[in-house]
Amino acid sequence: MLQIQQDLLAALRDELEKLSPGAGEKAAFESPKVAAHGDFAVTAAMQLAKPLRLNPRAVGEQLRAALLAQPAFERWVEAIEIAGPGFINIRLKPEAKQQVVHEVLGAGERFGVQPGNGQRLMVEFVSANPTGPLHVGHGRQAALGDAICNLYQTQGWDVHREFYYNDAGVQINTLATSTQLRAQGVKPGDANWPEAAYNGDYIQDIANDFLAKKTVKADDREFTASGDANDLDGIRQFAVAYLRHEQDLDLQAFAVRFDHYYLESSLYTSGRVEAAVNRLIANGKTYEQDGALWLRTTDYGDDKDRVMRKSDGSYTYFVPDVAYHIAKWERGFSKVINIQGTDHHGTIARVRAGLQAADVGIPAGYPDYVLHTMVRVVRGGQEVKISKRAGSYVTLRDLIEWTSKDAVRFFLLSRKPDTEYTFDVDLAVQQNNDNPVYYVQYAHARICSVLAGWGGDVATLAGANLSALDTPAAQALMRQIARYPEMLTAAARDFAPHDVTFYLRELAASYHSYYDAERILVDDEAVKRARLALVAATRQVLHNGLAVLGVSAPQKM
Repeated sequence: MLQIQQDLLAALRDELEKLSPGAGEKAAFESPKVAAHGDFAVTAAMQLAKPLRLNPRAVGEQLRAALLAQPAFERWVEAIEIAGPGFINIRLKPEAKQQVVHEVLGAGERFGVQPGNGQRLMVEFVSANPTGPLHVGHGRQAALGDAICNLYQTQGWDVHREFYYNDAGVQINTLATSTQLRAQGVKPGDANWPEAAYNGDYIQDIANDFLAKKTVKADDREFTASGDANDLDGIRQFAVAYLRHEQDLDLQAFAVRFDHYYLESSLYTSGRVEAAVNRLIANGKTYEQDGALWLRTTDYGDDKDRVMRKSDGSYTYFVPDVAYHIAKWERGFSKVINIQGTDHHGTIARVRAGLQAADVGIPAGYPDYVLHTMVRVVRGGQEVKISKRAGSYVTLRDLIEWTSKDAVRFFLLSRKPDTEYTFDVDLAVQQNNDNPVYYVQYAHARICSVLAGWGGDVATLAGANLSALDTPAAQALMRQIARYPEMLTAAARDFAPHDVTFYLRELAASYHSYYDAERILVDDEAVKRARLALVAATRQVLHNGLAVLGVSAPQKM
């Protein structure tokens, strides 16, 4: 089916070029809004009507006649119809649609995967400072980042996952002093407990392990406690390692991994921040005013210039971001995607302005951003409040323990990132069709049951005669399967893993409808093998799509 589509598209391109030089570049197939209208739609006749000074339907008729004479159209197209003001609807022969089953069974897990393009992509996500366990908002970011990485890997990109955090800022100092006070016996509510301190019970856990002289090991650091409650620097290092370890446990439970951890402090110790600032000054993009150093961000579309270095000599928070992204570019990442909360919206223009002002060859619009809203959690009909400072927020691990890794991933990916989302814990554990992840996984398990009932070797189905797959139910299912590669490409382009969840639900619905319409294990051997091949291909695509989301494809439920 994919090769057939490419052959037909090439023929369309040739004929458009003959009609109007340069028009071949615009050759494209669209999906008809109504499936009964055909398999592909072409709008080129309406686009060419004005420059050719012809009626759109006349252009459509001329193009229709030319296409019908093309060998690829003669072989694979059943009919071409002109509709409305000049729409061209193309209806494929059944054998053309059936080819997708052979393609899926032949490619297996590689179905929909594009060859390597030689380009490197970095996705930076989660990037939570180690001041507490990961909350549900971090979970949404983890699900988004990991799924976007998987999407781009299907499109041939060399993908690198990075976690960026600050181990030496104001929040870390607050963490250290909060832990030290707990180690000294001071607790929230006491007269000398600071208002800004962290109140969660996890602070006491850190203090207890520090006093016990324990060793903590995270993916990117390890530290052994001295046990001395007056050792503030040791407490700081221990607390950071402790909470990084806790974050690792959260991420392991969520099946998310990172290739590298990058410390904000290293941007200062390596001289990268100073080098970036000096470059901006040398390029004439800064000025001094009121004792501060300003960047002319208005030259790059910002609504006002921004302070880089405050009057006290400290840098504002976007300055290390500029240095960090220069480092990303220098490390060879031609494309960078940052997954962040919507509260980072104001940073985008400043960082991009700084990168353009640095004039190091970085293209405009670098990096890309995906901003997400926070998540409300409802359990037993009541909202579970999130309050990090109070220590009563829902952690990612809580949500996984209440439901499952699969449910959390699928649910958090089922809406556009910038839309509000309410996670219904009770729905996530239901085993019925109202639960979307259950609905999709059940379709996969149902197919596994059919194939197990047959008992044959699925590999032999790749050579099955598919001519029996000519019914409306079979063709509808094949049409859904054939959409998968293009859906992946569009979802990657638009940073839209929610499109994968929508597609999987539609594919599952198509399978359930097919299962209800046609018995698969019939007596006729040829028909049985054709139908088994179709459902085996459906199972493979369900498996592939769930893998993109990081969700399992169970064989039994």
